[in-house]
Amino acid sequence: MTDQLILFALLFTVFILLIWGRWRYDIVAFAALLVALLTGVVPKELAFSGFGHPATIIIALVLIVSRGLSNSGAIELLARFVIDGSRKLGAHIAIMSSLAAVLSAVMNNVAALALLMPVDIQAAAKAKRSPALSLMPLSFASILGGMITLIGTPPNIVIAEFRNEALGAPYSMFDFAPVGLACAAVGIAYVTLIGWRLLPKNRQQADSPTELFDLADYIAELKVTENSKVIGKRINDLDAEAEKSDVEIIGLIRNGNRLAGITRRVEIKAGDTLVIEANPESIDTLLGSMGLEYVGSGLTALQDEDLQLSELVVPPSSNLAGRSTASLRLLYRYGVALVGVSRQGVRFRDNVRQLVIEPGDVLLLLGSDERLSDVIGRLGLLPLKDRGQRVIKRDKAWLAVGTFAIAIILASTGLVYLPVALGCVTTLYILLNIVPVRSMYDSIEWPVIVLLGSMIPIGAALQSTGGTTLIVDSILSVSADFSPAVVLTLLIIVTMTLSDVMNNTATAVIAAPIAVEIATRLDVNPDPFLMGVAVAASCAFLTPIGHKNNTLIMGPGGYKFGDYWRMGLPLEIIIVAVSVPMILIVWPL
Repeated sequence: MTDQLILFALLFTVFILLIWGRWRYDIVAFAALLVALLTGVVPKELAFSGFGHPATIIIALVLIVSRGLSNSGAIELLARFVIDGSRKLGAHIAIMSSLAAVLSAVMNNVAALALLMPVDIQAAAKAKRSPALSLMPLSFASILGGMITLIGTPPNIVIAEFRNEALGAPYSMFDFAPVGLACAAVGIAYVTLIGWRLLPKNRQQADSPTELFDLADYIAELKVTENSKVIGKRINDLDAEAEKSDVEIIGLIRNGNRLAGITRRVEIKAGDTLVIEANPESIDTLLGSMGLEYVGSGLTALQDEDLQLSELVVPPSSNLAGRSTASLRLLYRYGVALVGVSRQGVRFRDNVRQLVIEPGDVLLLLGSDERLSDVIGRLGLLPLKDRGQRVIKRDKAWLAVGTFAIAIILASTGLVYLPVALGCVTTLYILLNIVPVRSMYDSIEWPVIVLLGSMIPIGAALQSTGGTTLIVDSILSVSADFSPAVVLTLLIIVTMTLSDVMNNTATAVIAAPIAVEIATRLDVNPDPFLMGVAVAASCAFLTPIGHKNNTLIMGPGGYKFGDYWRMGLPLEIIIVAVSVPMILIVWPL
């Protein structure tokens, strides 16, 4: 009983911390594992068993393979072939969403979205409409596509390997396909015909991608030079000229400190830094009219360079997420200066370079094309515009695709164990330099690996201590007078709700043993319940924190936290309505 109380308290704390989001989910999960070890609820012999678990290995290998498919240029060439910015919005969403779903079925869905997002934004520019109308359908479609195959999303891998431990055999590559395809098809039809229309009016009325950053302008810093026209003036005196450039001056930094309260009455001196809010074009206009310069552009690292501005999104897997550019020494290490940060219209008092960068932020970086390309690769950033830098091995595109296809066929027919097949593909990609050795480990999303490695022993302890039995008792007591189909529906709804506010991989780890326990108590086939958890854990559409893809589009789309449920809530209801009968047809009770 004591072990159960400790585990429930620990899981509740993890749940609250993941919702709060103050600390990264991998740190929270690893700390929880340490507490479980110190209290004895997880035996020391199983301390790090999760890191050698097949599910953990498969996810790491899938991420490297996804990088290889991206580097080969095969996916980008496909995207260029099917995308046409002249199409009407509905047709564009249908094609992009279908392509996203197909790609997500065979590679990591975050990687699939990262490849297609710049293409979608460029198509929006050609069509003179806001990308906010199509980015959310694209994100949702990429999530739905991951449900189709074993390797499409981490929850499927977790569920498959849990079935192997509980029932003696894992799910195969395409066991998820019947239910996943049905959900993806109906979901794509929904986002194409109805979903985008449910976005707030100001998103629907936006008619140009130039309005994108009017929704969430950059907070930027410009240095006052010795010859600047603003020396001796007050910020109040600059309001008229700033308004002409469509810029708002919101602060002043002197000697590294942000002045507060009296800022607008202080005389500006050489060496001061003006803090402004504006879009990239307006920033550059003000820089010229007032004789200012980008912070860092006068230093040796950026002198005599053909400098350009680049807008880059910070994905959850980026090395910059959770750090400031000052701590990373961005300018001195990479020769690139941070000019501004866009965070969904949120103003912040920290200096831009001292600001802790969050996933979904959009950065405005200054540097040469070569240095910008280098920092994109090293820090795992995503350009808002397709810079053409990803396609580095076009001549090996068919080789990369063919090798991967052979591995999938061998794994699907049971001739080769899936982790071994993926390991062979990874090794071949490295030998052929499709994935360079130096960036091989950069391809792996280590926070997910640490999360999974930490949560697997905790999930096993929950089962071994009888904790899952208590949860199952509660669920069955609520649904005592209902059929197993109703219990399955209830499990899907509860799991889906959890996945909206915490990591989907962690949700699958916790919910999988509960699903098997429920089926055992009801004396029915456990497969429908495991499939229900797989579907529900992947479907996180209500918030930007439930799935990394939703976080990724938040900055570029100018979305607010409350925008997601408008399109996402009907989609989750549709998924429940479609998945339950499909599961019962394919996996009878």
